[in-house]
Amino acid sequence: MASVGGSAAAPPPPLLPKESFFRRYKFLWPMILAVNLSVGAYLVLRTKKKDVGTDAGEVSDSPSNSVSSSAAITAAPPVQPAIVREPISGEQQREIFKWILEEKRKLKPKDPEEKRRIDDEKAILKQFIRAKSIPSL
Repeated sequence: MASVGGSAAAPPPPLLPKESFFRRYKFLWPMILAVNLSVGAYLVLRTKKKDVGTDAGEVSDSPSNSVSSSAAITAAPPVQPAIVREPISGEQQREIFKWILEEKRKLKPKDPEEKRRIDDEKAILKQFIRAKSIPSL
């Protein structure tokens, strides 16, 4: 019944190497990556939207925005003088008016008020195109 020398006891089965955390949950990594990217994109777009409002010169009275708006005002580059360009000739102005008229014709009005406004603008453009001399602005 009892064997001599301890050869009767079976050796324990070899232990399987334990999988690492990353391999065990490899199906979660694409989801985590997608969530992180979407949250990051949301935060970037949200801060850009806030920056655009402060760059436009909007100043609010709230104390939290007063620091950021004053920093944006002081960080603005110095104002450069306006560039003076040569006046456009009458023939070039007519070509521009014709192009604008063509673009107005392509517009699809959403309501009768917008259609009336577009028609008025087209009538003014037609008057400028037909005129012998175009008034300078």
